[in-house]
Amino acid sequence: MNTITAAITAVGAYVPDFVLSNKVLETMVDTNDEWITTRTGIKERRILKDADKGTSFLAIKAAQDLIAKANIDPLEIDMVIMATATADMPVASTGVFVATEIGATNAFAYDLQAACSSFLYGMSTAAAYIQSGRYKKVLLIGADKMSSIVDYTDRATCIIFGDGAGAVLFEPNYEGLGLQDEYLRSDGVGRDFLKIAAGGSLIPTTAETVQNKLHNVFQDGKTVFKYAVTNMADASELILKRNNLTREDVSWLVAHQANKRIIDATANRMELEDSKVLMNIERYGNTTSATLPLVLNDFEHLLKKGDNIIFAAFGGGFTWGSIYLKWAYDKK
Repeated sequence: MNTITAAITAVGAYVPDFVLSNKVLETMVDTNDEWITTRTGIKERRILKDADKGTSFLAIKAAQDLIAKANIDPLEIDMVIMATATADMPVASTGVFVATEIGATNAFAYDLQAACSSFLYGMSTAAAYIQSGRYKKVLLIGADKMSSIVDYTDRATCIIFGDGAGAVLFEPNYEGLGLQDEYLRSDGVGRDFLKIAAGGSLIPTTAETVQNKLHNVFQDGKTVFKYAVTNMADASELILKRNNLTREDVSWLVAHQANKRIIDATANRMELEDSKVLMNIERYGNTTSATLPLVLNDFEHLLKKGDNIIFAAFGGGFTWGSIYLKWAYDKK
């Protein structure tokens, strides 16, 4: 078989040491452990407390973890795609800095922003570069320091988000493994339901925007939940039908870890048993761009060569989709 497919050949991850549990949140805002767990499935999340460290720190750590585990020379990496919604700073690309810091000085790099779908979109982008035949090693990193944009007096959002990073390496495959199909969509109707209002060209930063907390993430929870449940489930079901896959054919569902009820709804639409649904939301919360690679890293030991994996995500904007991928290796 001479056709090039793009396969994931290595994974890595990093989460900060500090654990923000539901019990601690009870002392900060009007909420409780039972309420949070029942509605989201989250028990705790990791927070990067260092004020002088940004998303790049998380990304570098995850990339270094992958490089060490896979024993690869960073000089062989052709490109770095940085999936993130919380770049270190405007204009100067976080991905470019990360690539330099990990020693991938032969690579070109850039940031990709599609909110919580950033990593999913990044998988499509990385695979396309590999399938073109021009590049052999594409490093895709998903990282977010969500604590930098969360208002910890807003109980609607502070219970959801955490900090973390994950990375995967895409390489050419000639056995038909790797990315098989994708269904990616977006709809600007969601612009006002999940956003940071100020700090961009539309509403530049002023003393008033800071005072009014317009630089913190805002979410209309009910609306986002409704769209997420429908679109993630629809996209995943479509991928199955388009590829003539039954629930028996699916080895694993790797869904964006935003809310356990959304993940459950997606799995139910696919008629998957719980044992095939990979989840770590209870430990990390919603790490935005990092959720999918963190799941892969945590459950890498379960993944076997040839496994059919369905990825699904939904993010602000709105952005969403599903990807069908055949796993390419057994963990050594």
